[in-house]
Amino acid sequence: MTSNLFSPFSCRSITFRNRIGVAPMCQYSSVDGLPNAWHMVHLGSRAVGGAGLVLFEAAAVCADGRISPGDLGLWNQGQAEALRPIAEFVHGQGAMAGIQLAHAGRKGSTQVPWIGRAEVSIAEGGWETMAPSALRFNPEYPLPREMTRSDIDQAIDHFIASARLARSAGFQVIELHMGHGYLVHEFLSPLSNRREDDYGGNFENRIRFAVEIAAAVRAEWPEELPLFARLSATDWVEGGWDVQQSIELAKALRIAGVDLIDCSSGSIVPGSRGPQAPGFQVPLAAAIRTGAGIPTAAVGLITQARQAEEILVQEQADLVLLARQLLVDPYWPLRAQAELDGVASQWPIQYERAVNPNAKR
Repeated sequence: MTSNLFSPFSCRSITFRNRIGVAPMCQYSSVDGLPNAWHMVHLGSRAVGGAGLVLFEAAAVCADGRISPGDLGLWNQGQAEALRPIAEFVHGQGAMAGIQLAHAGRKGSTQVPWIGRAEVSIAEGGWETMAPSALRFNPEYPLPREMTRSDIDQAIDHFIASARLARSAGFQVIELHMGHGYLVHEFLSPLSNRREDDYGGNFENRIRFAVEIAAAVRAEWPEELPLFARLSATDWVEGGWDVQQSIELAKALRIAGVDLIDCSSGSIVPGSRGPQAPGFQVPLAAAIRTGAGIPTAAVGLITQARQAEEILVQEQADLVLLARQLLVDPYWPLRAQAELDGVASQWPIQYERAVNPNAKR
């Protein structure tokens, strides 16, 4: 029998070969937002390794939407053309290629993490950051300016344009990044949104930006292709964004055309990361799946095949996304299939002689 983990999952016109996805993981290795050989090898290896979905790292929808100068971008045709062969390779290995569209908001214009995340000044090639309110993330990050209504409209336009470029690059899935303390999450959380207009204050106002982006991208993105959204389902901080608000937002996003909620958490203020224990975010995916009536993806310290299988057996999520585990073992899906089903039938033919003694040499 086939395990749940290796059963297909259909969403709109797309059928994923299994329920394992590569979570978006920033590589901070781009120049001017362009991917390079590192991205081809990194992402291609995960497709060869047997995942059903490979979500490319967060791609900034505009140059000023990057976290760091090393971020991937999708704001011009040159970036789309550079991404196309990588997406084609991923698809050619039997996986679906997806891309996460993002805007860093007040967490932008910072150094790549291995340098230390300090502010990159304008003189050093940084940029002015913006946010729903003029509040720093921490003392080392830039002070953002408060966004005007024109800024809000322009940000939505950037997401629309990036969705158009994503299609031209051959992606089958878009994920909207609405978590981890970046721009959309900054509007959602009362900890970062102190506005007094239609985009701040009560719950309906704080979710307006997120819902408007989702509806606008859905109108641009082909009807037959899936649209996902990543949420930080809770801030893990008293008085912040929480699971019940995420459930209500997920309902609104479902109506706007979002097909699946990728359930992460935290990172809106320093220290808001939650308990770093195996599967600690799985209950968030289960709560949103049940409460909002929408498929979910579970992510966060999922490392074992039977752990992933149990999440699906218990109907806590519909997809399981892995991040760091796939950094250290790109072939985890093939090993998991052998463990759960007694067979790993998806090894590429070029590698067959390593796993099948009867293969032609």
